[in-house]
Amino acid sequence: MLASTKSGYAPVNGVEVYYAIYGKGDPIVLLHGGFGQIEMFGPVIGMLAENHTVIGVDLQAHGRTAAHDRPMTFENMATDIAELIRYLGYDKADVMGYSTGGQVAARVGIDHPEVVDRLVLASTPFSNTGWHDYNLQGMAMIGEASAEGMKQTPMYAAFAAVNPDPDNNWVKLNIQQGKLVNTPYDWSAEVPGIKVPTLLVVGDWDSVRIAHAVKFFELLGGGAQDAQWDGSGMNQNRLAVLPGETHYSIFMSPRLAEAALGFIDAK
Repeated sequence: MLASTKSGYAPVNGVEVYYAIYGKGDPIVLLHGGFGQIEMFGPVIGMLAENHTVIGVDLQAHGRTAAHDRPMTFENMATDIAELIRYLGYDKADVMGYSTGGQVAARVGIDHPEVVDRLVLASTPFSNTGWHDYNLQGMAMIGEASAEGMKQTPMYAAFAAVNPDPDNNWVKLNIQQGKLVNTPYDWSAEVPGIKVPTLLVVGDWDSVRIAHAVKFFELLGGGAQDAQWDGSGMNQNRLAVLPGETHYSIFMSPRLAEAALGFIDAK
């Protein structure tokens, strides 16, 4: 994977958040999924960084960022990201997230639109009901009791490779992530208020239901009418369904990077 050119901890929103910077150009903030960390995007980072500054972030309790004695909420983490953008000296950045990171990115777009140029939301539901039932059942089991069993997963191996106290902090992550994903939410009333250009990306065999992704697009005003010959019927938002991609492949897929760059570079 591409090596970072700079990394460190940013004092934002009362906490210390780890970030790593790759490449050079207009900034893209990249937010990983639950139980992941910056490196989970693999080759996608290098593709994005060819002509952009990619700012990877380890979200609260993930990777190198501590759990902190505060609730892990999408809103708290969105404020972390907004303040990080300012801390790094940018007025605005494109914000791209996958799964949990996509939900955080969506909240940045809702709560802090002044720091966002464009949004890319991959495998991101606007409501907890957007997941397939199978996935909701799995989320219901996440908590302190799940930590030991999940030590057999590649996610723990990646976490242990970078976290200073993986055994104790893995338990904290399971507790905080469990509370996060099992707290019902519904942003359907707020999504239409997102004013920044937004790309939704979903795999055709994703954990997020296709119908939910389409509904998300419709809430953004997408697909409301024929585009017209000259495209004048379209608004600023887009929906991409990637064939053959799942929730477990899309975050490393070159097609995700291609879709994101096609949207971001069309400014």
